[in-house]
Amino acid sequence: MGSFLAPITAAALERLLTLHTDAGGSPLDRLRAIRSLQTALDHDPATLEAVRGALAAETSWEQIADATGLKAPAAKWRWGGTDDEISARLEAGRKRSARPSSVPTDLPGLSVAEAATERGVSAQAIYLQVRRGTLVSRTVTLPDGRSYKRVFPAGTTDADSTPTSPPTSTETSHNANDPHD
Repeated sequence: MGSFLAPITAAALERLLTLHTDAGGSPLDRLRAIRSLQTALDHDPATLEAVRGALAAETSWEQIADATGLKAPAAKWRWGGTDDEISARLEAGRKRSARPSSVPTDLPGLSVAEAATERGVSAQAIYLQVRRGTLVSRTVTLPDGRSYKRVFPAGTTDADSTPTSPPTSTETSHNANDPHD
């Protein structure tokens, strides 16, 4: 009987089994072999084929999710739909993961959290001060689409605004409950 795994996955499994049986290899070799098998399994078409076979046999998404250690919505997201739909979702995920995950440190002014810490108040209090006009804020949008609300306490300056003057409607926050605003 032939293997249902792709050749790359079967080879990764063999490498791990060899290390396991021989009890050899350094801890790093074992870690690399484990990770290589995990990666191969994540990309192996055998998983999608097994899910589609289970669905054809009228298995529920809940049962598939249980068998894979996922929740039903996550299983549907990963394996539901046509090959093109699955590819589009995975590509969108790759684009999101390629973006920097850390907040840039060279933004003007203070973040709402920094302003709150500096003043000894909550973030909600900062939004209220912005709404009342005692603080100036501005949303900074980066070229990659990320946006950050920045606060300018009295006496600080920024090339694009004059925070010591009364705020304009584009500089103030209109939704104190929006954490992204």
